[in-house]
Order: sequence, then C-alpha cells, then structure tokens
Amino acid sequence: MDKKTFDMRADGASITAIAPLEILDSRGNPTLQVTVRLLSGAVGVAAVPSGASTGKHEAVEWRDGDKKRYGGKGVQESCEKIKGEVSDLLLGQHAGDQLRIDKLLCDLDGSDNKQTLGANTILAVSLAVAHAAANHYAMPLYRYLGGVAANILPVPMMNIINGGMHADNALDIQEFMVMPVGFNKFSEALRAGTEIFHSLKSILKKKSLSTNVGDEGGFAPNLSSAEEALSLMNDAVTAAGYKPGGDIFYALDCASTEFFKDGIYDLVGMKKKMTASQLTDYLAKLCDDFPIISIEDAMAEDDIAGWEILTKKLGNKIQLVGDDLFVTNPKRLQMGIDKNLANALLVKVNQIGSLSETLTAVGLAHRHNYRAVMSHRSGETEDTTIADLAVATNCGQIKTGAPSRGERTAKYNRLLAIENQLGNDAIYAGRTILKK
Repeated sequence: MDKKTFDMRADGASITAIAPLEILDSRGNPTLQVTVRLLSGAVGVAAVPSGASTGKHEAVEWRDGDKKRYGGKGVQESCEKIKGEVSDLLLGQHAGDQLRIDKLLCDLDGSDNKQTLGANTILAVSLAVAHAAANHYAMPLYRYLGGVAANILPVPMMNIINGGMHADNALDIQEFMVMPVGFNKFSEALRAGTEIFHSLKSILKKKSLSTNVGDEGGFAPNLSSAEEALSLMNDAVTAAGYKPGGDIFYALDCASTEFFKDGIYDLVGMKKKMTASQLTDYLAKLCDDFPIISIEDAMAEDDIAGWEILTKKLGNKIQLVGDDLFVTNPKRLQMGIDKNLANALLVKVNQIGSLSETLTAVGLAHRHNYRAVMSHRSGETEDTTIADLAVATNCGQIKTGAPSRGERTAKYNRLLAIENQLGNDAIYAGRTILKK
C-alpha cells in the first residue's frame, strides 16, 4: 500500500457502500435516489430530477423500457448498474476527489452522451458522493464546493403563470416569471414573490379563471396571449404593494424549440407564424411594454441564425438565456461563446449528468462574462442540492418554480436556511441583475 492510499483511508473518506433506490418524482414518475456511505460513517443522499421540455442535445436519461412497469419509465436497471459495475469501480475511492469520481464514472460509460449508464445513473452517484464528502468534513454543501467566497444568495425566478408544454391553455410561451430584485435580502425577495403569487391567485379567482397549479407550481389559466398574462402579472404585483419595473421585474421562458417547425415559429395560440426576425421583433416589443429583463430559449435549440439575430438586437439590453441551446454542456456553451449567441447559461445538473461537468460549465460561463442561472426540472424531488449549488457557484439566480408544491418550496426553504447560517456575510444578488 502506497502512502497516498494509506492517507486516504486514514482520512476516513473512502467510499464503503453505494445504495440505489427507485423513488417517485413530483410528477409520479420513477427516478433515482442514491445513498453513499464513507468509512468514517458519513452519509450522503441525492435524488435526480427529470424534465418534460427536453432538448435533443441533453445527455441520455436511462429508462428500463418495460411497459408493464411505470409505462416503461422504471429505473431498476440503473439500480442494478449502481449495485454492480459502479460499486465495483468506486468502492474504496476517496469521496473528496470529486473530479476523479466523475471521470471514473464517465470513462465507465464511455459514450459522448452517457447512453451506456445513463446521465441519471451517473448524476445520482456523483451528487451523493459530494454530499457524503461534505458531511464527512462537517461542512454544508455550498461551503464544501464553493469555499469561503460562497455567500451570494440568488434572485429567485418564480414561475407564476404556465403555458406551452407545462399547461393545456393557449399560451405559446411556456413560463412567465417574476424576479424580485429590489430587495436587500433573499428572505425579503422571497416574501415579495410569494405575496405576488397569492395576489395573482385572488385576481384569477375574481375573474373566474383557473387557480389550479401545474408541475412547477404556477397557475395555468386559460389565457389567450402573452400580453394578457403579463398584464395580469402587473395587476398582481401592484395589488401586492410592489412596483413593476421597480421592485419586481419579469422573465420569460419561450421554450421555442417546441413550436419551431420547418424553419418557422408556429405560435398556435396566437394563430401566427413567424420568422426568427419577426419573433425577435415581437419579443422586443414585449420588453418595451413590460419590465422583462430575461428571456430563456427565445430561439430553437438549432436555429443558430435565429440566435444570432436575437442576440444582436437584444443581447445588450436584456439577459438571453440558453437552455436547449447549451444543455449545460461546456462544448455547446463554447460554441455559443465563439458565435456570440445569448449571454447566459441555464444550469440543469441532469442535462450533463455529473457535478464536475456542471461546475465546469458554470466556470466557463463566468470566465466569458456569461451569467448562469441554476435550475430545477419539471419532474423534481425534495432534494435541495441546486440551492446549495446556486450559492456555491455565486451564480446569482435560481429557477425553482412558484412558491407552492413541496418539491419547489424545499429549495426556497434551503436558501432561507443558508441565508440564516451566513448571517451578516450573506449578500443578495438583487439589483446586480439589472446591470448590463
């Protein structure tokens, strides 16, 4: 036994057990939870999310395919892989060496898109290892990953009206979000967003519109246009005692890939077909008429020419977030940087499939003055890892739904706990988001 191996074992952070479990996500579909145990007795637990509106460039999510179980969405094969070849590979490895752990997993998979093991299989283990190591060293995850400089609380992008793939209404745009930026503390911003959410509910009731909530906790009333949705948001913000364009700004997620057909954006709800240039002009007008400061996936994932048009017109005015465009993949992001597409990265850990690659993508964004937005998925669990990641990376923004549904509020509650733990050292990103 060489000295390095001896030191690692003496530290007590070597992995002694990896236990997978098939659980349910917030949409009632199976997903993976993994528990990692270390020699010291420290334990880490992580569960992975799943998306509804997914980009074709995302890493592959492994599903069993057996239609007799959960309609083919089971993850028992992933569990068996973790019990077998993954455990054989990682038992005895040092949990504190995250880069090595993730490289071993990716090398074991051997594919470019994680189709051998599945991104969900790799990610569940990757995150659980990080939690175990943080617990071993008696650190909160945000401090373990981010160091002493991790103290920025993110602006919540709170999805309060749903359309597109997230609703059965006529809205083509998928998410309408409020961003409470004009506050000094995260807890104050969260309170404002929550009060606006309840204010909107009251307004919808008075108008006899649906107040049922969707996958991400937002309302899905039967509205006819983006303008109608944004006007309702103005009313809700004002009724809650805040100022649109002062305390509160708005963000959109167009999810344009979903309505991009044969080179044209087919907005069925609006009964209009638009070119990329026309869609850009339409979104620019929305920004003129309403206090919108961020638009996600305004163009389709492979409409590079459209992204160039959009970025040239709006890139110096608002935040343009690439989700399906970048899929948290450093290679895709580098392509966007080289071509000057968008100016912000949406960060979804299961799009790329390992913690190390996620952190690499965020680091690349920061180095090239692209912003980063930590994000949930529509199929979530009670796992709060992304709250810690938002603080660890000082990204300054987080998308984790409306202030309703336990799997969404769990992330907000975790951020409240982090703010309380940091005390006077906590800094709320707030108004910095308005700086171009």
